[in-house]
Amino acid sequence: MTVDTSRPLVQIASYNTNLQAERGLPQDLVDWLSPTLQVSTFLARERRAPDIFAVGFQELLPLHLGLAGLSKAVIESRNALILSQIEQHAPNKERYTLIANVVNVGVALLVYGRDDGVGRRACDVQTQWTGCGPLYMGNKGAIGVRFRVPDEDGGVGEVYTFVCAHLTAHAPKLANRIQDYNHIVGSLLFPPLPGSESRAPTTMFATSHLFFFGDLNFRLALPPTHALAPREQLGSLVQALSTEEGRAALKEYDQLLIERDVKGTVFQGLREGEFWRFKCSYKYRLGKVDEYDPKRMPAWTDRIMYATHADSPDAPQTSHITNVLYTTIPAYTTSDHKPIVSLLLLPPPTHANSTIPTLRLPEGYHPKPDPWANAKKYTGRTLDRLIGYCWWLLTMLGAGSALVGVGNVLVSLGFWRWWQWQARTPEQEMLLP
Repeated sequence: MTVDTSRPLVQIASYNTNLQAERGLPQDLVDWLSPTLQVSTFLARERRAPDIFAVGFQELLPLHLGLAGLSKAVIESRNALILSQIEQHAPNKERYTLIANVVNVGVALLVYGRDDGVGRRACDVQTQWTGCGPLYMGNKGAIGVRFRVPDEDGGVGEVYTFVCAHLTAHAPKLANRIQDYNHIVGSLLFPPLPGSESRAPTTMFATSHLFFFGDLNFRLALPPTHALAPREQLGSLVQALSTEEGRAALKEYDQLLIERDVKGTVFQGLREGEFWRFKCSYKYRLGKVDEYDPKRMPAWTDRIMYATHADSPDAPQTSHITNVLYTTIPAYTTSDHKPIVSLLLLPPPTHANSTIPTLRLPEGYHPKPDPWANAKKYTGRTLDRLIGYCWWLLTMLGAGSALVGVGNVLVSLGFWRWWQWQARTPEQEMLLP
């Protein structure tokens, strides 16, 4: 099979590590990051490594550390491990550069480019974040990385935007997830594109290529009349989801597919590979490779979507991006989620001299920046830090447990009051009633 090697190859990887911090990943990441390198050998006669790696995390570290902003050590550790692994398993020992990383509470994104191409040429690098938790806190939200890759002949090139998100959990909270997404669109804002006459901030759609991924928390919503809907039929549902034929039938009840492709309420203009070809990524028993937790209905909560400037809004089910691989990695067992990975072959660069090509959105969809975006972001960030530092202090006082820390504080206050009572002077005693 002959493939145009000018088509950029992008690998997206996403994993909800279940607040495990440095324990959330094994030291050998070959199962997660190497499958795409193996698949890429089928793309051309010569072995080819991805031009760009984008690795996203959700629930990367314990919540009190994330809220307090104490994520630097974990991010540095993850970066060193990921970089060493992708270079170790690259087919021709390609070298990579960290283009950008960004973290907000427990959501993190690291983007790498090959030294002999994108990593060397990437410019106008920008990072952004937004929270959509209570009062815009960052326990849920999104982060983004944007950069431009100029043409080698000096043309303006194309812009790449990567967004990693963690949306509201639980099956009944579909409306909250839709609200989260709309908030992200309006508040995850970037500076204007190079050459633009407008000085206004831009949404994530002002780009040549957009990749949106993460733990989006959309669930299977079987109607009450469905044979597999009753809770006592969970075993039969799991059995149906174990076969591709069964998953193909049940995908019609996937909340994300319904809202995106049928109702058009979210992810307008974005495409996705055939997610039903792999098993649901959630919810698994900890320590088990292939055993669902009976507390939750299995679901494809972790997803990867994309769009490119060449895609037509009149053909929402087709894309000029070729989805070479889209799957989960069952071997990881420290989280109730399974990591997901996708390998995407983009269309050849346009070589525009002065104008950056951008996405074409469906008719009638015109997302606008939220004029209050910064006020909302920094309100949430302030609350994150206040709560995070208090929680962190209580956890330190409790030797790892905030509840024990609260108990220690109460005991200390009680001892202090007792000591004050015992240390009172005779004059003070005479004044007592």
